[in-house]
Amino acid sequence: MESKFNDIPGFDTWKSIEFVEKGWSDDKKYHIITDKGNHLLLRNSDPITYEAKKEEFEIIQKLSLLEFEMSKAIDMGLCKEGVYMLLEWIQGRDLEEALKTLVKREQYRLGYEAGVILKKIHDEKIAIEAFSWEEKFNRKMDKKILTYQNCPLAYEKGQLFIDCIQRSRNLLANRPIALHHGDYHVGNMLLSQSGHIGIIDFNRFDYGDPWEEFNRIVWDIKASHAFAAGRVDGYFQNDVPDDFFQLLALYISSNTLSSLPWAVQFGTKQVEIMIEQARDILDDFDDFNLVIPKWYSETKKRLASEYTG
Repeated sequence: MESKFNDIPGFDTWKSIEFVEKGWSDDKKYHIITDKGNHLLLRNSDPITYEAKKEEFEIIQKLSLLEFEMSKAIDMGLCKEGVYMLLEWIQGRDLEEALKTLVKREQYRLGYEAGVILKKIHDEKIAIEAFSWEEKFNRKMDKKILTYQNCPLAYEKGQLFIDCIQRSRNLLANRPIALHHGDYHVGNMLLSQSGHIGIIDFNRFDYGDPWEEFNRIVWDIKASHAFAAGRVDGYFQNDVPDDFFQLLALYISSNTLSSLPWAVQFGTKQVEIMIEQARDILDDFDDFNLVIPKWYSETKKRLASEYTG
């Protein structure tokens, strides 16, 4: 037993604690089973993060009241190892792996559910200090472009992402602000034992245009075109606004530019992943000659007969 956590309330009821290696978070994560068979998630972080973790915990508390499966809030505070946060552990399978075993119509259904959940998160009333999304995100994109241009590596058609950004900046005007999960994609979802989507890892939460939350849909696309298309349809209840895919291209382009410099520090494998991802994005948008990407339009063509038949 990890006695270093023995000053956390309830520690005496813990039967086992197992370190969880998966994920990119700076938090140390542990799977706990209590003497009554309850499964918990312990997140342990540096004490200097206390205020940020307190805000994260309060947001999770609010979202825990909504009707979807997630790692619900139990307790948080300071212990001798730093900040601790106790959450419910969702029993289920890694969604990315589970999708490989499911027929297309079931992949689409789960994507649709993921979209509905994301809309609930964005609709949650959170007190947010007013700011200009247009100004903030333009500064962010300028920094990403500069970082990409200073990177020792480059995408084969990297200029296309920059061009997409430059001609689409006007779309950022007057965008609404909402709470973001911060890293919403299949890698932070589970297929629960009840057959529904379970959402985990809210530690990258932030605030901004709700549609920016689709910038990581590239990971969903790689896992399943049907899931990705379902996520869009679920979010918009089958009524996708005309300018959504234009903003999606902008947000994906911005994220793609910063992904390569980020990957360099982690070695060749991550660099290759990002280069392949950039190629796939340009193929999906036909070098941005298409407004609606292939993975969505082609899925919609087959939807009636193959996916929902």
